[in-house]
Amino acid sequence: MTLKGKVFKYGANVDTDAIIPARYLNVSDPEQLAAHCMEDIDVDFVKKVRSGDIIMATTNFGCGSSREHAPIAIKASGISCVIATTFARIFFRNAINIGLPLLECQEAVENTNTGDILEIDLTKGKIKNLTSGRIFIAEPYPEFMNQLIIAGGLIKYTKNRLEMA
Repeated sequence: MTLKGKVFKYGANVDTDAIIPARYLNVSDPEQLAAHCMEDIDVDFVKKVRSGDIIMATTNFGCGSSREHAPIAIKASGISCVIATTFARIFFRNAINIGLPLLECQEAVENTNTGDILEIDLTKGKIKNLTSGRIFIAEPYPEFMNQLIIAGGLIKYTKNRLEMA
């Protein structure tokens, strides 16, 4: 699975309240959540983001509450992947469960800027910065997790498996 998009880069400890402010937690529609994604740290994010774009951050991305709204808002906004040095573990699980790929790669984070264009091969963990020409390697997902992401998340994966049975 290959992804390509422009980078939106943020710093450390981007918490779930920054990703989707708590005032929108009564909303469950992904498109409505996407309309408010990142608005408290990047007011123009929803105006600038395009389908396939990539969020990048330093450490502890997705910390804070365990709400599933945060990865849903990111995915619904059109973001194809999030790359960070580290992720909060609950956020990581929630993202994989909805089919939002995450990659941990400190070298890519340290050597990529906002606006750079990346091409990502999720199967190999290969991140190519098309702007600088540099290539970085993240740990690729195990086959089962790849299957979850390709299917669009745990629910869709399970539904597909049940239909095939």
